[in-house]
Amino acid sequence: MRIPFHTPSLVLATGITAISMFFMSQAGCQPYGRQENPVEVGKVKWQRDYESAMAAAKKSGKPVFLLFQEVPGCAGCKQFGRDVLSDPTVVKSIEENFIPLLVHNNQPGKDAEVLAKFGEPAWNYQVVRFLDANGRDLIPRKDRVWEADELKQRMALALEKKAAGIRRVAFAQHCFWTGEMVLGGIDGVTRTEAGFLAGNEVTLVDYDPAQIALADLTRKARAAGVANRVFTSLEGYRKAPESDQKRQLQGTRYARMKLTVEQATKVNAFVRTAPEQASGFAPVE
Repeated sequence: MRIPFHTPSLVLATGITAISMFFMSQAGCQPYGRQENPVEVGKVKWQRDYESAMAAAKKSGKPVFLLFQEVPGCAGCKQFGRDVLSDPTVVKSIEENFIPLLVHNNQPGKDAEVLAKFGEPAWNYQVVRFLDANGRDLIPRKDRVWEADELKQRMALALEKKAAGIRRVAFAQHCFWTGEMVLGGIDGVTRTEAGFLAGNEVTLVDYDPAQIALADLTRKARAAGVANRVFTSLEGYRKAPESDQKRQLQGTRYARMKLTVEQATKVNAFVRTAPEQASGFAPVE
């Protein structure tokens, strides 16, 4: 991929554009629809507000894919948008596995505030950072990642690092259908599964300790009546049949949708009791 250097005329032209934008209404933090995307940011459905993206990360358990991009940008920035951020496999992975957040590195207002928060240079080529729900880098920052293959490698590494922080516990209750529904709705829980352990129906829970401590998770589970016993050792655990998994989803429109593990967990938790909240995790387009 050829990335041309900025030329004085290009810097002048884009600089004039940025100055004019300063006096425009700062609607830049509204999310883009795919058809409205500038060429520099490809075909990803981006969020544009940092705080909202962090809240979505905490709610979903997904890491944040934070793109700092020059918009309007140079030929190299546009090429990155056309070739990399429009690659269907890249777009699909970003939208399914991350919270996509776009920050312009050449505009004032909230964009400039986030730029300063992370110490990113203005008027720079694209930089992608992968953050946990607390805004910390999952993997070290790296500049000049301009090819799809290298970006995919870094995405996989970030997901591995995120998964490495996930902890697992099992809670026994009278009915694991109820267990999956209740426990899946707790913030910080990223995955549930119905199973059996030590003669009990249990819900196997993956949780993010950066979002919720085991003691707090246990307290909430007991208060909800789905923690008759707590198992931190899972030796002898056996998964229940598929017909017993995500029972609340069965017979709903979501059962026909291709959901991620996190989406299925959250939708299963709310689809019967809070449909609007369920749709927030897996909107129907």
